Amino acid sequence: MSIRIQGVSKNFGSFQALADVSLDVPSGSLLALLGPSGSGKTTLLRIIAGLEVADRGTVLHHDENITEYEARDRKVGFVFQHYALFRHMTIAENIGYGLRVRGVPKQERQVRVDELLKLIRLDGLGSRYPAQLSGGQRQRVALARALAARPNVLLLDEPFGALDAKVRTELRQWLRKLHEEIQVTSVFVTHDQEEAFEVADHVVIMNEGRIEQVGTPAEVFERPANAFVMDFLGNVNVFHGRVERGRAVVSGLTVAYPDYPHPEARDAAVYVRPHELEVERSPTEAGSLAAKVLHVNPTGSRTKVELRALDSNQLINVELTPERLTELGLKSGDTVHVAPRRVRVFVPDYEI
Repeated sequence: MSIRIQGVSKNFGSFQALADVSLDVPSGSLLALLGPSGSGKTTLLRIIAGLEVADRGTVLHHDENITEYEARDRKVGFVFQHYALFRHMTIAENIGYGLRVRGVPKQERQVRVDELLKLIRLDGLGSRYPAQLSGGQRQRVALARALAARPNVLLLDEPFGALDAKVRTELRQWLRKLHEEIQVTSVFVTHDQEEAFEVADHVVIMNEGRIEQVGTPAEVFERPANAFVMDFLGNVNVFHGRVERGRAVVSGLTVAYPDYPHPEARDAAVYVRPHELEVERSPTEAGSLAAKVLHVNPTGSRTKVELRALDSNQLINVELTPERLTELGLKSGDTVHVAPRRVRVFVPDYEI
């Protein structure tokens, strides 16, 4: 493992930012810390960097305990959300600043700066100043500056958060390709699910200072560990019912739930993503919910349909392909029947 976090806790006064967090970051991987505001993502990143000191726990790099090391001795590169470039320095001077501070000879510095300018696709622009570049270009310069001293670990704190949507998309793709070229162990913080899933090899879902789940993007999305992860990863429909004898019963629908074979009934929540719901004109043999169409909103490759269940008044969100929408001919006021193709059942230990 490149980085190993063991039992790290951190409090800011009465606020617990991290609670006994342990995490392994494989060498050469690109790992995303994903979670809502206040979940502890940035605090954990800053503790890895040495910019914050943990109250308890250890930080290891290739089995070397670096918990007490100063930030400058940890051989990490750090990229901030708002670039933090020196406005009075040229792009080349910004990139080479850390090397100059370390006493690297001028000629060697220039070679490294030219190499990085080419890597970030800004070769020929080294004499410009930050104000003369776009936001996306400035962020690439910040990344080059972090890479200049050849760090063992690259840390990025919401690196694209200050950019508009189109530039963010372009930089995500660029960062993924760059990582494949340089293969430096990287950890980045984001609250954007799409960003994490598109860029990262592994995703860590955090909540209230704890890690809820670690896995590949596919593992986390397809097999969420608990109700929080399921709810956090996008728009979902939540139906409340009960589980007993290997079944979950919700609004007259019964689905298999072998994880709870006990005869005692317990409250449960059934989660269904909008694209995992079928809409039919007639009731299905396997069971379905009668609902009224409230609104149909075509949005490109998917059409969002808002419905209200007739028996419970619950709002239901469904996503249909344009072809399926045409087949059904849906319009506001229609009565239809909704049935899940796939459900995820949780017997909650807490309320979301």
